[in-house]
Amino acid sequence: MKITFTDTAKSEIVAFLVDETGKLPRDAADLDKASGGLLSEAIGTGRFEGKAGQMALVVLPKGSDARRAVLVGTGKDAPDARGQETIGAKLYKAQANSGFKTLDLFVDEPEAAARIALGAKLAAYRFDKYRTKLKPEDKPTLTGFKIVIDDAKAARAAFKPLSAAADGTYLARDLVNMAPNDLYPASYASLIEELAEEGLEVEILGEKELKKLGMNSMLGVGQGSVKESKLGIMKWMGGKKGADPAILVGKGVCFDTGGISLKPGAGMEDMRGDMGGSAAVVGTMLSLAKRKAKANVIGLVGLVENMPDGDAIRPGDVLTSASGQTIEVQNTDAEGRLVLCDVLWYAQKHFKPAAIVDLATLTGAIVIGLGHHHAGLFSNDDDLAAQLTAAGQVEGEKAWRLPLGPEYDSLLKSKFADMRNIGGRAAGSITAAQFLQRFIDEGTKWAHLDIAGVAWVEGKKAAHDVSWASGFGPRLLDRWIADNFEG
Repeated sequence: MKITFTDTAKSEIVAFLVDETGKLPRDAADLDKASGGLLSEAIGTGRFEGKAGQMALVVLPKGSDARRAVLVGTGKDAPDARGQETIGAKLYKAQANSGFKTLDLFVDEPEAAARIALGAKLAAYRFDKYRTKLKPEDKPTLTGFKIVIDDAKAARAAFKPLSAAADGTYLARDLVNMAPNDLYPASYASLIEELAEEGLEVEILGEKELKKLGMNSMLGVGQGSVKESKLGIMKWMGGKKGADPAILVGKGVCFDTGGISLKPGAGMEDMRGDMGGSAAVVGTMLSLAKRKAKANVIGLVGLVENMPDGDAIRPGDVLTSASGQTIEVQNTDAEGRLVLCDVLWYAQKHFKPAAIVDLATLTGAIVIGLGHHHAGLFSNDDDLAAQLTAAGQVEGEKAWRLPLGPEYDSLLKSKFADMRNIGGRAAGSITAAQFLQRFIDEGTKWAHLDIAGVAWVEGKKAAHDVSWASGFGPRLLDRWIADNFEG
């Protein structure tokens, strides 16, 4: 769907924002008069009260410039950014299959216009890659969503970075939604290589290079699969030359059976999404390139499959990580941390990070603790944690900080190695983060986002969440970079 900003209305559907006072905006006055007061009548005699989320559809008389008018409730108070996005999302969804192709919405403020447009764009996402029998009535007819505003130039400028972040969200959703027979390490790496067309520097390392680097922990996870493991490296160096980069690290387990510690069969198909952390990183890198971010950012994704082959790692195996630390594998389904620890090592060994943020669908325990509305945030730096929390609040991708501390280290003690890869039932998300922290060099700012509860949408969805995959991450990370590494 094409989203544009203009100062002239000329569409089949016209929409107006109405608050709970019931007063029509000035842009609707002429149409109300020309239609014999139909808009006023919809407010006065219908059940439309201007409450947030309410809509009233008015069929316009023949001869009118438009065919339909929609009154959109904004509530008692001016909506915030989330409320504005919800307006755009709900309006798009309500009219997407209306039979009409174009819609004009009148808005006064550029920032509000940009947020409404963002909501519409997020709600317009579709994933029809595998559908072959879609009926015409199942396809949206609305192809144009126009914001009519006096200062169209300012609205376009406000929307540009939001749209770039939404492009990253689209890509993240696509990646998580893809079937695992289509998205495996090599094919995923090929998709990443295509991002070079957007201006990213891309490098892919295969198992031969990873073995030379000693990344045996990550390789151990993938050794039960016939699919070769890969490390994807993406660079966007749009900032000051020589400035230390922000580094993003993503878990890319393209499919997770649990390995020898096999998961239950019911619901295992959802493990196509166990690469959601990597999708967030890849989507963010696209967003940065799309808006030509003035920052140095490097994204790294460890791409593997976790399969129960005869060559798969076993509970009891001891892996030597790239850092030299040894890990006793007590559960092969705690594989994400085995991937991330080597990628985190690589990030610090080969670059000088200003800060590192890793993202992973790491633990079921985070879903028990926070449900499906917050990512779990762990960090060794209070300022970094505050920055990420603030960025999540601004963009509606919320994170909640949980503790780290040496008192949890005893849960990771191993009889045979430097550590074990699980800490038992207690504090499962915390011990996973505590494990990762052991691979962070002293003095390096680091944060871990456990997105297992938010990478795909369970239960009631927000208006803009129209897909199983939420695409969580690019909006938060793009905002964090914009606020803390640019300008």
